[in-house]
Amino acid sequence: MTTDGQEPAPAPGRRRRWPRVVALGATLLVLSVAGTGWWFYERLDRNIRTDTRTADELRKYEAERPVSVVRDAQNILVIGSDNRGGKGNGKYGKDTGTQRSDTTILLHLQAGSKSATAVSIPRDLMVDVPDCDRPNGGGRLAARFAQFNWAFEFGGAACTIRTVEKLTGIRVDHHVIVDFSGFKKLVNAVGGVEVCLTEPVDDDDAHLRLPSGRQVLHGEKALGYVRARYSIGNGSDTERIARQQEFLSSLVKKVQSNGVLLNPAKLYPVLSAATSALTTDPGLDTLKDLYGLVRGVRDIPRDKIRFLTIPRQPYTYNKNRDELVQPDADRLFKQLRLDRPVSVTRAVTAAHGEDPKGADRTPYQGTTAARDICE
Repeated sequence: MTTDGQEPAPAPGRRRRWPRVVALGATLLVLSVAGTGWWFYERLDRNIRTDTRTADELRKYEAERPVSVVRDAQNILVIGSDNRGGKGNGKYGKDTGTQRSDTTILLHLQAGSKSATAVSIPRDLMVDVPDCDRPNGGGRLAARFAQFNWAFEFGGAACTIRTVEKLTGIRVDHHVIVDFSGFKKLVNAVGGVEVCLTEPVDDDDAHLRLPSGRQVLHGEKALGYVRARYSIGNGSDTERIARQQEFLSSLVKKVQSNGVLLNPAKLYPVLSAATSALTTDPGLDTLKDLYGLVRGVRDIPRDKIRFLTIPRQPYTYNKNRDELVQPDADRLFKQLRLDRPVSVTRAVTAAHGEDPKGADRTPYQGTTAARDICE
């Protein structure tokens, strides 16, 4: 202490050292956070599997594929695979060396993120399947008129994409394949999805036993619920598709209402589950690509996210198969191809027509993400 009673001034060296210590600490903190963020990013990025074989196969047929009509609109084919060979999937049946798909959805994202329309394609729909190469060099398959899911079981994703493009005239920009275990992880990551049952369910094939009433389903039970057919309702594939659409609608609603996409703590588990579940084309095989897709969907109002099924009816020669209802089906394909609005109603209607702006407004049977599955 000085003679006048005041503390001595710090030495010049000490004054200069303190700011340096603070700066060094801040730098280390920033680098630590950045390093952790990069580690998470790399981990998520490595989760995604790339389907290069399908991309190579599709390039062979580029000349015959439809062209994109509207810039910035996207069409993504989502295929639910029941490949028994996948990790954790053996309990659902014997691995026969092929993969089947009970769920195929053509997701159309309107330019400008105005709306999203998910169109289910029935597995039993009779369609023209083009000649395709078998996956893994198994020879060539002749073109044929067959059930839609035949294309994926025997020709893989490339054959399925070409079949959808031949059926609809719509260019498939990307494809995503999700297996059983991936679906369960995703449902668990969002904390389960609520459903309502008017009666109990007991289904050995789907590994499902549920009481009646309102309840939240997690992984295994959620998978059984969307796969079950004969034990719920009238046992038709039509009703199963409707149940899948309502489940996905409720899933989308929960993700948006919980603020998952804006909350890193909630977003990471969802991204981890989603990326580990996906096999995609090279255009969607990085976290950056997927994030760009999610960001485009994030701000779409829930009532503009629609789920519907291709207009169809029992096949003339076999009531256990389906055929398109025309001209309704072609009208829907045109609306999607030209990026026009698609209206959805809970009941099939015969009212057709065009609005003054020229956009077809035919209502199709389906649901929206705004609708409560339990209402």
